[in-house]
Amino acid sequence: MSTVLVVDDAAFMRQAISGMLVEAGFQVIGEAVNGKEAIEQYLKLNPDIVTMDVTMPIMSGLEATKEIIKEDPNAKICMVSALGQQKMILQALKYGAKDFVIKPFERERLAATIRQMTE
Repeated sequence: MSTVLVVDDAAFMRQAISGMLVEAGFQVIGEAVNGKEAIEQYLKLNPDIVTMDVTMPIMSGLEATKEIIKEDPNAKICMVSALGQQKMILQALKYGAKDFVIKPFERERLAATIRQMTE
């Protein structure tokens, strides 16, 4: 069973993503509310996959992705962004993110994207 760290500054979004992933058979082992916390949690928990919100206070998902990839070049990060953030998504992919989903997304789309990353 793949482990996931869910990163989003909105509590309802963390709950929604966590719920969808648990239903799809993943184990959510941690949550973070900003990029700085995401890095700390990643290093502490070593999850198989991270779902990373793009826009967050204190440290953005882009900066956190860059730092996590620097620490672990094999990290599997899936960016989660609102429509209209294509430039930031492309930047995140350059930094080493493996994939992305656009909010609002279907549970199947999220699960399929995360599942592909584990193969």
